[in-house]
Amino acid sequence: MTRVPGLPDDTFDHDGLLTKREIRAVVLAYLAPQPGELLWDVGAGAGSVSVEWMRSSRTCRAVAVEQDAVRAGRIRTNAARLGVPDLVVVPHRAPGALDGLPAPDAVFLGGGLAGDGMLAACWDALRPGGRLVATAVTVEGESVLGAAHGRLGGVLTRVAVAHALPIGGFTGWRPRREVTLWWGPR
Repeated sequence: MTRVPGLPDDTFDHDGLLTKREIRAVVLAYLAPQPGELLWDVGAGAGSVSVEWMRSSRTCRAVAVEQDAVRAGRIRTNAARLGVPDLVVVPHRAPGALDGLPAPDAVFLGGGLAGDGMLAACWDALRPGGRLVATAVTVEGESVLGAAHGRLGGVLTRVAVAHALPIGGFTGWRPRREVTLWWGPR
C-alpha cells in the first residue's frame, strides 16, 4: 500500500466522521511531515490524518485526541491495521486532554473550532517552526479561521471537490461539502 497521502476513504473503519481523501491529501501537504516530528490530531474521528502522517516516515509520531470512546477504539484499530500501531490515542476531550502532552511540531484540527479556545490552545503549544492546519465546514468554524488568518497570517483556502456519478444514462458532478482550511506557520 502506498505511503503517498490520500488513501481511499474505505481504507479506514469510520462512522462518517473522517477527513475525506482529497481533503486529507491537501491537509497533509500543508502539515508537511518530516522524519521524527510529532503531530497532534485533535478531534481525530477515525484517525485518518494521524495514521497517514505516521505512514509518511517510520520516525514520524502522532497523538490522536478523540473524546468519543468508540471512535478512539476505531483509531487504534485503523492504526494497527495500517501499520502504525505506535499511534498514541488520548480518549478525552480537548483542550483539557492536551495538558501534559509533548509539544507538537504540527497540529491538525478537523473540527470543534467554535468554542473552548481550542485553536489558541493548540497554537500556543506548537514548537517554534511548527505548523497548524485547521478545517471547518460551518459558518461558525469559518469565522474562527478567518479571525486566526487576520491575527496570525498564514493561508486561508476553500477546497471544493466534486465526483462524477451516473445521472440516468449520463454522468454528472456531485459536489461534496466545501471545506475551509487555514494553515498557520509558527
